[in-house]
Amino acid sequence: MPSISRTGWVVIAVVAGMAIGGFVLRDRLFPRDLVEGIASGNGRIEAVEVDIAARSPGRIREILVDEGDRVAAGQVLVRMDTDPLMAQRREAEAQLKRAEIGVETAEAQVAQRRAESQAALAVVEQRRAERDAADQKLGRTEQLARSNSVSLQTLDDDRARALGSRAALAAAEAQVAASEAAIGAARSQVVNAQAAVEAAKATLARIDVELADAELRSPRDGRVQYRIAQPGEIVGAGGRILDVVDLGNVFMTIFLPTEQAGRVQLGAEVRIVLDAAPRYVLPAEVAFVADVAQFTPKTVETVKERQKLMFRVKARISPDLLAAHIDRVKTGLPGVAHIRLDPALSWPAELDRGLLE
Repeated sequence: MPSISRTGWVVIAVVAGMAIGGFVLRDRLFPRDLVEGIASGNGRIEAVEVDIAARSPGRIREILVDEGDRVAAGQVLVRMDTDPLMAQRREAEAQLKRAEIGVETAEAQVAQRRAESQAALAVVEQRRAERDAADQKLGRTEQLARSNSVSLQTLDDDRARALGSRAALAAAEAQVAASEAAIGAARSQVVNAQAAVEAAKATLARIDVELADAELRSPRDGRVQYRIAQPGEIVGAGGRILDVVDLGNVFMTIFLPTEQAGRVQLGAEVRIVLDAAPRYVLPAEVAFVADVAQFTPKTVETVKERQKLMFRVKARISPDLLAAHIDRVKTGLPGVAHIRLDPALSWPAELDRGLLE
């Protein structure tokens, strides 16, 4: 029987160690199921993270919370510097007052033009009466001139007077038309002035929105996880300032092989046991099963290879349970999630003891 050299024993020891380590790693990553019909997987407590960011570029005036603080929906977390916006608002208020004065001035001009139009109409009536009187007198003078009862000079004077009255009437009627045009122009000035008022009001409304956005509020209940920026720093549009964890949406993500993932139903009961508190069991339910496998080669052509595919499953903890133990909710804690694949199957005793409610 051939002897094994010292180097050979070292190689055998390394291979054996790798094999043992592989089995240990597999058990840690994918723990063995407690009973048939219950799938298990390792994961960490996670929560939805919300970025508190500036809508517009500016300087951070103050941050009202610190890392680890609990916050409520609508609570002011950050205040941005609003001095430039306040200056813009005062400018917009001045523009609004000027525009309102412009409307009053334009309306006064309309009233003035209407009065001028009424005066021009009165002049037209006067000139029309003068024309009629001149025409009647000319008619009488012409009759007398045929009998040589008046001089030709008188006839010429009456004819000139009649022609003058007609010209005066035409001029008065032209003045009426001009006054009507002036009224139209004055009305257009009113419209322009009113548009300026609306534009100034819109500017004020926009600035007020920006002032409201300068107070960054929490969109939901949660806990401050990180302070990314500090007071006095200048951030750009969309610049992140705080990271808030939504404590009402806490879950654990695990990975299951194809055979088990195909049996998982949405809403299936889950029991989560954390490494930090193994005596307590957290109830949860399946909220998501991935439709695409992870750790997957692009092409899988054999049944054996397909059984190796791992699908992501999300187990969400009840919001009511989270609310009852809000002070103890921490993200990042590792643990094991057990999913009941068969609804008719009873939970093992170790997963029924210590169940939090």
